[in-house]
Amino acid sequence: MDKENQKKNRFLAVGVILAALVSFIFLLWSIGWVIPDAISANRYDVKGVDVSSYQGEINWSVLSKQDIQFAFIKATEGSSFQDPLFKQNWEQANRKSMRIGAYHFFSYDSKGETQAANFIKTVSLRNNDLPPVIDVEFYGDKKQNLPSQKHVYKELSSMIKRLESHYDKRVILYTTPKAYDLYIKNRYPECDIWIRDVVKKPTLEEQQEWTFWQYTDKGRLKGYNGEEKFIDLNVFKGNKRSFQNY
Repeated sequence: MDKENQKKNRFLAVGVILAALVSFIFLLWSIGWVIPDAISANRYDVKGVDVSSYQGEINWSVLSKQDIQFAFIKATEGSSFQDPLFKQNWEQANRKSMRIGAYHFFSYDSKGETQAANFIKTVSLRNNDLPPVIDVEFYGDKKQNLPSQKHVYKELSSMIKRLESHYDKRVILYTTPKAYDLYIKNRYPECDIWIRDVVKKPTLEEQQEWTFWQYTDKGRLKGYNGEEKFIDLNVFKGNKRSFQNY
């Protein structure tokens, strides 16, 4: 009986230690000290950030010197919202030795045509600027109350066509794995994919490859002081030469 109790106690002790270890690792991840897929991401030569007004005032001179080759800056959302710091960020980032691009947060509750008009009114792109980005993810209760695929296809397709026509550039779709599976997979071969996966290196089920990968939303860099203490970190799939030609 004593041996059996000792065995149970050992199992219990091991379980407690493992639970404590998992909790500790989760704590380190939640405060940005552990990035699960950093090793995979660090194998890529071209790294960048994406920012919005949540990062507050950005010192682009400081930020750009931290192995950052590109930055995507939030410009618009829906049919009428413009990020209050977009113009400032765009002008200041333009003066640094990095490539920049602008992104639009897609609304399921608004027409694709009017969302495109909002972006076009706000963003002027130069030849060397990165292509326009449409951010397709869930917000509010949309993950529980999924918009219909037919509706999303119609409005997203309308916005993509309008941006392609206006900028004469290939549109990038930023998305999460669930939104990708529901609304994008096998639908938009004319677009490049920027995929979010903060746990592992992503793979797409179809033949298409991702072009950009957001590998963490818990990055810590110097040069910003907003209410959001973290910054999103990304990589480009190709090398530096292919990035310059992108």
